[in-house]
Amino acid sequence: MKKLLFSTLILFLFVGIAYSQEPLRIIAIGAHPDDCDSKFGGAAALFAKMGHQVKFLSLTSGDAGHQSQGGGALGNRRRAEAKEAGKRLGIAEYETLDNHDAELMPTLQVRHQVIRKIREWNADIVLGLRPNDYHPDHRNAGKVVIDASYMVIVPNVCPDTPPLEKNPLFLYMQDRFQRPYPHMPEITVIIDEVIEKKIDALDAHESQMYEWGPWTNGRSHLRVPKGVVERREWLSKRIKSRKNISEEARASLIKWYGEEAANKATYIEAFEIAEYGMQPTDEQIRQFFPMLGKIRP
Repeated sequence: MKKLLFSTLILFLFVGIAYSQEPLRIIAIGAHPDDCDSKFGGAAALFAKMGHQVKFLSLTSGDAGHQSQGGGALGNRRRAEAKEAGKRLGIAEYETLDNHDAELMPTLQVRHQVIRKIREWNADIVLGLRPNDYHPDHRNAGKVVIDASYMVIVPNVCPDTPPLEKNPLFLYMQDRFQRPYPHMPEITVIIDEVIEKKIDALDAHESQMYEWGPWTNGRSHLRVPKGVVERREWLSKRIKSRKNISEEARASLIKWYGEEAANKATYIEAFEIAEYGMQPTDEQIRQFFPMLGKIRP
């Protein structure tokens, strides 16, 4: 009886400690309805699994991203795909704005949209794109997030939405571009345990993964399987083939997870700390990314 009471007390204390910690609030902002999934889908699934609140925001409707569809019909299709992707990842919300695809500019109006969305989400962490990329929408989405980074705490900017009490941690999601300098993997997350969830989320973006993306690469769209199961297997092979981990990313993994876990890692997502916004210590980074060093077998 005493053992049972003691075990119950320990369980009660453990649960109490777990629930006393406020969930983190994270918003990832991309230009198109599949941007955040490809760059942050794995880490987002980990955050959601741990009880944190994650939102994806697309600044455009994606209404130009297709070879044979467009306009409102395509925008609605991509909005529905995004909603389904969010469900598969387990995140709290996936929102797409009505700005036109391929026409995004870092205007004051769009900046104010971003400021309001960050404030409304009461974000602890904001992830955006770097302002150097092949797509002008990506570049401009990255610029507008950084333009908003200080303004989210300024009361007289967008006074209809209460300012944040403190500046969030702003991060750049990973890209492959080298100029003016390569992306710096300062925080690197192992996503092996949720790689299938990430692929499931990308699979929900049918218009992009199986139609538009392959079409832009030439005749490879002719090799996309027709069956639902076969297509998903085809996509899985493509995603899993991009598993090269750079020397810089491996050094980051060793820092956050230790050498043994780093050597076992296969799939990762990496993030660079923006110069604007909060400048965290290593201890604060571990608080913002509680999955670091806690990979389960």
